[in-house]
This record gives sequence, C-alpha cells and structure tokens, in this order.
Amino acid sequence: MASFRSITYVSAAALLLTGCSMGDIWPSLTGDEPSGQQIVIAASEIDEAADVIFDEPENNPPRSEPVRAQTIQEPDGLINSVSRTGTYVGSKVQQQRVELETLQSSIGTRRAQYVVVRNTARQNAQSYYATAAAITARLQVGSTPGNPILSSQWNAAQSELDRLLTDIAALNSLGNQVAADSAMAAYLLESVRATYGLQGAVDEDHRQLALIEDETNRTVVLINRLLGGLRETTDRYTNYVNSERRNLTTLALAIKNGEYLGPSLSNQTGYIPPLKSNAIPHSTELDETIDERRPIIVIRFDRQNVEFKQALYSTLSAVLERRPQSAFDLVAIAPNQGTPAEVALASNTAKGHAQTVMRALAEMGLPSDRISLASTTSSSVQTNEVRIYAR
Repeated sequence: MASFRSITYVSAAALLLTGCSMGDIWPSLTGDEPSGQQIVIAASEIDEAADVIFDEPENNPPRSEPVRAQTIQEPDGLINSVSRTGTYVGSKVQQQRVELETLQSSIGTRRAQYVVVRNTARQNAQSYYATAAAITARLQVGSTPGNPILSSQWNAAQSELDRLLTDIAALNSLGNQVAADSAMAAYLLESVRATYGLQGAVDEDHRQLALIEDETNRTVVLINRLLGGLRETTDRYTNYVNSERRNLTTLALAIKNGEYLGPSLSNQTGYIPPLKSNAIPHSTELDETIDERRPIIVIRFDRQNVEFKQALYSTLSAVLERRPQSAFDLVAIAPNQGTPAEVALASNTAKGHAQTVMRALAEMGLPSDRISLASTTSSSVQTNEVRIYAR
C-alpha cells in the first residue's frame, strides 16, 4: 500500500513539472532574455533634463540677430553613496561634498530666477510693442497734430520700455551671481584635484574624490550654459531697448506732426553716436564748390511754415538703405544780394533755418556725427536754402 502511494506522488510531481520548461526554472546562460516575468527599473529623475529654449520675445524682437536654442539642465546632485572613512583625506572629501551640494543648490536657484526674469521681460516687450503698434497704425491712417490720445499712449509705451530696462538690470545682476558661482566651481575643482596628492588616503577616499570631481565638472558645464544664456538674452534685450528708444523719439515727432515718418534713421546706421555741437561755421571754400556738387535734397524757405520733414526723411532713408555708412553735409545758403547789412541778415536767417533742419534730423534719429554743418552765400539763389549733400 505504501509503495502504491509513493508511485502516485511521483507521478503527480512529474505531471506538474511537464507544465513548465527548464528554461523557466533556471536562469539563462546563453545571454538570451528569460521567458519568465521581467523586472523593469525606471530611469532616475536625475537623468531627466529640464530644457530651456532661448526664444525671441514675441512681436517685434530685435531683428538683426538670429537666436540659437540652448539647453540648461538642472544639477544632478551628488550621489549619496559616500561613507566616512575616518581619515584626514576623508574629512576633506566630506567638506568638498557639502560645498558641491551647496553650489548645485545655488545653480538651481539661479536657473529658476532666470526663467522668471526672462518671462517677465518677454511680457513687457509684448505690452510695449502692442502700444507702439497702435500708435503707428493710428498715424498711418492720419491723425491731428499733437493728438492727446496718442501722446498718452506714447507715455505708456515709454513706461513699458522702462520696465524692460529694469528686467535687463535684473539679468545683469543674476549674471554676476552666476559668475561668482563659476569662480566657486573652479576653486572646488582645483581643491579636489589637489586632495588627490595628500598622503594617508585609502581607496575609498579616492573613489569618493572621483565622484566629486565628475559632478563638479558636470556642474561647470551647466554653469557655462547658464552664463551663455544670460549673456545672449541680456545683449538681445539691450539692443532691442536701444533701438526702440530711438524709434520712440521719431514716433514723438510723428505725433507732433500728425503723420508717420518711419523708424529712426539711427537704426539704419547701426550705432548711437555721441552728441555734438550744432554750431554752423562759415566756410569760404564752399563759395567755389557749392555749385559743383549735386545735393540729394534742397529745402527752400521762401514762405512761412515750410513742410519739409516727410520729404527729408524719405530722402535720407533711401540713401541710408543703399549706403548705411553715408554721411551728410548740411549747408545753409543765403542770397548774396543787396547791402552788406542785408546779406548778413539773410545769412543769419539761413543759419536759423539750418538749425531747424538739424533739429528735425535729430528727432528722426540721424547720428549727429554723420552731419557736418556749414554756411555760405551765393549769387545764384534768390531765397534762403538748406542743401544736403551725401558723402
């Protein structure tokens, strides 16, 4: 009877084993994946990168510079596999580990601040451009001179542009802080490398030093990327504000006249020059050469309130479009007729007209060091003139 039970148990065990293959019971030695259930280990959050794209501010960003996309990643944080060895070198390692974690925390904070300031600057740029575009659109369809509604909008646009200056100052301050972090990272890297040469270390100390050195090198890369992004964003917004400052000056002239002239002429020359005196010297050499050159525009002041600004702007804008580095000679010419007192009076009046044209050019944004001024008299003219020559 006992023998019969033994046979029964063996048979039952054999039947159970036939439902499983040997490959399901024993691990594979061939390198193939086992057919049983697999355990999938998810990637650590440390390996996930937080991307930041340096895009241009929407709606009329600075137009001349293309934008390169960059990626800034959060610091990973030091791997928590560091144990105390009890050696002097081990204590140095612990200190450097704390310094590195502090540095990484600082970089994470700087990055968050950068994102906030950049987004604020973008919103301010959008608000400014919307206001400036509304003024321009109203002027293009026609408006009364000195329209108070447009003047109020112009003041609002100037305030919005001032807020952009505040954002630029915040970016500069943040850049200085990140530069200090960069200096700290360089110091820490040198300290880690110097620790390798200390005596009394065990293998675990050098293993931990290698971890800290690798993390420090990676942090240096992240700092450099953040510095590059800050520098690029700051330069872009600075150029944008400088350009729009000049456009606002021209826009103020357009509001005053009730007609839109166009963007600032200085934006076509590519730089902002220093201010110069508007004094007009007298040149006797012009008497002989004035008729030999061909002026690009002649403004005759033969009546009161001569309207010349639109024609003047269009002419100079066309010249600068073809030759951005052009300079101009502005010459006041008075008729050489009558008594010496009458000629002197006409010459002074011509100089006053030249001053009027010069102020208009300044409002249009033409750099003052692109203009040379002179005055003369001529028997070939019948009334006061202001001629402009390109060179």
